[in-house]
Amino acid sequence: MLYERAAVVQQASSGPGLVIGVPRERAPRERRVAATPETVARYLKRGFRVIVEQEAGLAAGFPDEEYRQAGAEIVAEPGDLYRRASVIIKVQRPLPEEIEFLQPGHVIIAFLQPLIAPELVAVLAERGVVAVSMDTIPRITRAQPMDALSSMSTVAGYKAVLLAANELPKFFPLMMTAAGTIRPAKVLVLGAGVAGLQAIATARRLGALVEAFDTRPVVKEQVESLGAKFLELDVTTEEVGGYAKELAEEHLRREQELIHRHCLEADVVITTALVPGRRAPLLVRETTVREMRPRSVIVDLAAEMGGNCELTVPGETVVRYGVTIMGPLNLPSEMAYTASQMYARNVATLLEHLAPKGEFVWNLEDEITRGVVLTKDGTILHGPTLERLKEIKEEVR
Repeated sequence: MLYERAAVVQQASSGPGLVIGVPRERAPRERRVAATPETVARYLKRGFRVIVEQEAGLAAGFPDEEYRQAGAEIVAEPGDLYRRASVIIKVQRPLPEEIEFLQPGHVIIAFLQPLIAPELVAVLAERGVVAVSMDTIPRITRAQPMDALSSMSTVAGYKAVLLAANELPKFFPLMMTAAGTIRPAKVLVLGAGVAGLQAIATARRLGALVEAFDTRPVVKEQVESLGAKFLELDVTTEEVGGYAKELAEEHLRREQELIHRHCLEADVVITTALVPGRRAPLLVRETTVREMRPRSVIVDLAAEMGGNCELTVPGETVVRYGVTIMGPLNLPSEMAYTASQMYARNVATLLEHLAPKGEFVWNLEDEITRGVVLTKDGTILHGPTLERLKEIKEEVR
């Protein structure tokens, strides 16, 4: 009934509105989709029109018929979609063949990762595209409903524990059996951001004993509220933009010692530490892995940025010194249905913020708008991207 009502709204709307295009994701291993039938209905109520590429949501569990019932139009060819849509919403940044479809004035909303792919931002600026990045949303209270990074980190933290539980050759919970008592697994979570906290909560639900480490003392209460023990280092670091700043060399040494000791006691280690736009910090050294218990499991959620474990192989599961080390890539895609629901809602909330009355209002005085708009009118507006491009030029010299 919700979808049927949305379709009626579309037919009754006489205004031009924005035309939102939802292409099928073409990046390897990507099963998510940027809009669900639920958010299609939401867009139509706002007076927008929605065009969805055929089978765009199929891998995530959303067949074309559900989009039709929600009021979207299904098109077979991506070229047709890009030609008719004024706004393109995606999950992954566009591939070269998709960039060719983009025309001046197009708005593209996706995980553009400007600090990882600054050259792409430059190309989008040259093409006159308005580039809006879902991974540069400022971490402020009023932007939380748009915070796609947090949404995807929630999925990744949950899935990481399931991967570990499946790989670990013992139970997670304490069990009293006729064959005797089975002790619970010990889980160490490194990093208590969104992914880390979700990993803690999931491991606790499965009955494991959980310890967590983070350099920010502010997260201690959150960790303990989930039933985990917080490992304290008597050195702290300040937080900038929701991320911990890198520690000085002496601090890092003491941190390594603490991590080393507790890794040796753990059955499972889940690492989540990331520094935006840079290689992930090394937290678990080869010397530590060598001394860990055989059959232990490490799940490295920073694998895409080089890994928190020195022996992580991105995209692979390897065994070193009897320890299984998992370096999964794009974990949210493995839970594509729920991940798509969360991401699509984040995108819809941001789009409604940028176009509150059905047309875009590019208010660059607004902190959210200023944070997400990378390019406009052929110019790169995002300061960190400009700095990264400058660094690349200097490196080439």
